[in-house]
Amino acid sequence: MGNFRGLTQGGLNFLQQLSHNNNKEWFSENREVYDRQIIAPLRDLVDDLAADMLAIDDQFEVRPSVTKTISRIHRDTRFSLDKSPYRSNVWIVFKRPRKVWTDSPVFFFEFASDNWRFGMGYYSASRETMNRLREHIADNPRSFLQMAGKIRKHFDLEGESYKRPLVKNQAPELAEWANRKTFALIDQRYDMAPLFSDPLPGLLRDGFQRLEPLYQLLVQLESR
Repeated sequence: MGNFRGLTQGGLNFLQQLSHNNNKEWFSENREVYDRQIIAPLRDLVDDLAADMLAIDDQFEVRPSVTKTISRIHRDTRFSLDKSPYRSNVWIVFKRPRKVWTDSPVFFFEFASDNWRFGMGYYSASRETMNRLREHIADNPRSFLQMAGKIRKHFDLEGESYKRPLVKNQAPELAEWANRKTFALIDQRYDMAPLFSDPLPGLLRDGFQRLEPLYQLLVQLESR
């Protein structure tokens, strides 16, 4: 039995209200709700998952704190036309600590007031990174599809694709991977009830373990 006892409806209400009151004054007045009903349970969730995530990759950052595994509520508005200061969604992420991590695979769990999702993938894979995966797929189509087929039973493949196929006459089940600019495997849900119960860590753990074979492949390809 872990420490996590669930998120709260009050926490989800906070995120919904924040989307309509996205200003410093409202946030300051309601900061206690954010700290107590969002950040505190997320710290417990990270703690409960830490050992299992380290079993997947012993280089993962697992400290349960904001900017380490828990997202910041403040938005970076320097290069955005949207100057809203706060996010209305929150997430945890397990990744290797490095200065540039967007080109490396990560595990994540994210929620807003009316939906949640979890999975594994890239924030923004480079062309070089995806080329290594494309080469592996071309050299090992059968074994890759065997692994990918098991994952696709539980996760949707998302990510922008090239308009023109990079490899001609490729089987569709391979092309949907090979033609991606970047990708993530995501389980998207709208039933919020699981967020309020202590079995959530086990649900995420099982999902992350299903994704582990692909993660290990991507890390292996990254080291080439």
